[in-house]
Amino acid sequence: QVQLVESGGGLVQAGGSLRLSCAASGRTVSGYAMAWFRQAPGKEREFVAAVSWSGGRTDYADSVKGRFTISRGSKNTLYLQMNSLKPEDTAVYYCAASQIATPLPRITTYGYWGQGTQVTVSS
Repeated sequence: QVQLVESGGGLVQAGGSLRLSCAASGRTVSGYAMAWFRQAPGKEREFVAAVSWSGGRTDYADSVKGRFTISRGSKNTLYLQMNSLKPEDTAVYYCAASQIATPLPRITTYGYWGQGTQVTVSS
């Protein structure tokens, strides 16, 4: 009964920035972690970043450390600030919610998914 909707994707040149948002609706599960994953054409879906319910603990994929920042806002909103974007960041980005507190990088941990938002980075 939880719905996640991503927004903020688009086309940007290499070195530019974008901020993705994820809005959750429906019954909220207290104490759950949330995360961002991405999937490029012909590639497997991969972990990008995760954050605990309180926002006090985060985890990032090595490929985005120092460039991306995950955070939680008000009204059950999740953000992903993406700076210094590279062409290899091009993918569909998905918001996901878990039913446990620990922000694990495993896809199987997350039971709720958004529809995805396209991010395209040109060289």
